[in-house]
Amino acid sequence: RNTLAAVQRATLDHLFEGVAVFGGDGRLKLYNKRFAALWHLEEEFLAREPHVADVAERTSILCGPDSLVQSARKGLLACGVARANIHYERDQLVEAEALYERAIRLDEACFEAYFNLGNIHHDLARYAEAVSAYRDALVVNPEYPEAHFYLAVTLEKLGRSAEARPHWRSYRELAPEG
Repeated sequence: RNTLAAVQRATLDHLFEGVAVFGGDGRLKLYNKRFAALWHLEEEFLAREPHVADVAERTSILCGPDSLVQSARKGLLACGVARANIHYERDQLVEAEALYERAIRLDEACFEAYFNLGNIHHDLARYAEAVSAYRDALVVNPEYPEAHFYLAVTLEKLGRSAEARPHWRSYRELAPEG
């Protein structure tokens, strides 16, 4: 295994292009010196096998907001949320939770990640955490009736009926057919 990695690294280091290889977990597995130099990334940072989101964050300064890096970040976000949804549907809540949290780190305006994270916390009877996630979801999209509904239900479970009332009202206004 070490021999294979050494051969791969030697091959990559002789390429003119900057190359990075990320694993299925999104972590950096291999890169060449040209990649590090091109993107001004320190060896200590790369040696920690950073997540692609962390690499994108570091390199976005060089590219600007409309860069290929930002496009890649959006694609990574969509892929991560889709993977999280699959785990959630399979009742693999720990895996789904980690992926939704990663999606939120990529984009703090990812409504779906907040909302589904709230559902996971609710399913696991972590009601205070569910309230926080539902509130975050509503900051991103205050017009989503189900977020008001589940926030109200969760607040009721915590015995906080007075706090739940405005969310019941919002739910009825946004989804009169219920």
